[in-house]
Amino acid sequence: MTRDSGLEELMREELGERPGLAEKSMFGGWAFMLNGNLLCCARHDGMLIRLGKGNDGWALALSGVIQMLSGERVMRGWVRATAAVYGDDALRRRLLDAALAYVESLPGK
Repeated sequence: MTRDSGLEELMREELGERPGLAEKSMFGGWAFMLNGNLLCCARHDGMLIRLGKGNDGWALALSGVIQMLSGERVMRGWVRATAAVYGDDALRRRLLDAALAYVESLPGK
């Protein structure tokens, strides 16, 4: 799969330099980890965001946000945002802030 370097840069700029943030190739895209926990991922087909089980209903109500699937398996607590969503500065920030809040609540690995 091809990576989306533009989306990667947008996410990198939004996340800034914070302790415990790391990046690596994963899932056919570029993943961002916080304290060893997967936070989000930039892929050619959208921005994957980890919101946590039961925390994703508000995001799924947005046009252009769908449940993440792994094959046919529904990945509860994960959503995929299209370019129309991650191209909107306020929506991208809201999604990433929610992901940060969730992942920061997890124990580090």
